[in-house]
Amino acid sequence: MATTTVTKKTPFYDKHVAAGAKMAEFAGYWMPIRYDGDIAEHQRVRTNVGVFDVSHMGEFYVTGDGALDFLQQVTVNDVSKLAVYQAQYSAMCKPDGGIVDDLIVYRYPDKFMLVVNASNMEKDFNWLQSNCPKNVKLENASDRIALLAVQGPNALAVVQSLTKVNVPAIKFYWFAEGELDGVSMTISRTGYTGERGYELYFDEKYADQIWNAVMRAGEKFNIGLAGLGARDTLRLEMKYCLYGNDIDETTHPLEAGLGWITKLNKGEFLGKDVMVKAKAEGLKRKLIGIEVEGKIPARHGYDVLKNGKIIGQVTSGTFSPSLQKAIAMAYVETPYAEKGTALTVNARGRELSAKVIPTPFHNGDPSKD
Repeated sequence: MATTTVTKKTPFYDKHVAAGAKMAEFAGYWMPIRYDGDIAEHQRVRTNVGVFDVSHMGEFYVTGDGALDFLQQVTVNDVSKLAVYQAQYSAMCKPDGGIVDDLIVYRYPDKFMLVVNASNMEKDFNWLQSNCPKNVKLENASDRIALLAVQGPNALAVVQSLTKVNVPAIKFYWFAEGELDGVSMTISRTGYTGERGYELYFDEKYADQIWNAVMRAGEKFNIGLAGLGARDTLRLEMKYCLYGNDIDETTHPLEAGLGWITKLNKGEFLGKDVMVKAKAEGLKRKLIGIEVEGKIPARHGYDVLKNGKIIGQVTSGTFSPSLQKAIAMAYVETPYAEKGTALTVNARGRELSAKVIPTPFHNGDPSKD
């Protein structure tokens, strides 16, 4: 007998519908793809302030005497370097080096929180459980946590107007606990857009209150909503990887340009041996940024060629609203990954001229440096 999968709704579903959002199923949830247009929403975040519902993301709590050692074993970054109230971008890998998921690790005084991709939530939790020792407790808190991301140059003013927490003191990839509009929550500064922004994690029962408070506080800035369409173009301009497009279980962190989060000298962790070998032998392919001539974007799965020979595939591509040019990420054979290398992209039979360019494509928020 076939099982029917029910698409979930975030706590803000009714708000999206009321705002006229185009809704679609994404990672098991009904999510807003756009409200008043991808480009308008993209520019809203780059120049002003936009609000994303990212409540579909997964949140796992990790507690117990062995929590730190456990996370050192299952993630590639060095969790021991985290101070309390610091966050860390990382990845979990299989023994063969394939990426189970990319994630953010938050260190609280009494626990860790892992924020994972919605599409991988069940897989990630099962993977963690299968590697979990007896002195560690895992809890999936995803269904009770609402998550709003307030992103853009005016995000600081909006968030600060609602809380006594010293928001300017929250550095990039740090967070604080406190009240916002009288509701206890975590206020973090990680972001997926490249702009200054803050994530608000709180109990979903306060969803309406916090949504209304944020929108009221942002009225003087002409605050607006942003959907998954704008989220994708914003992250691509920063060359932030999207799981399922740019990274997956067939890619390892080094070839994905994630060597900066992969600490091969921290001790043993899952996938380390494969990555040490790959580094010693030299990477066979690399994830690069390319600029495509004209306005036709290179899309996921398009072949990348050099002198008629297929040397890679596009993983993500768009026409950049900020840069007004077509950009893409692609895995190519290492000899063709040098800046300035001329390439072509096969766009369903049409050849597009392209070249390798430095990334990120867009500079983003200067205050995070």
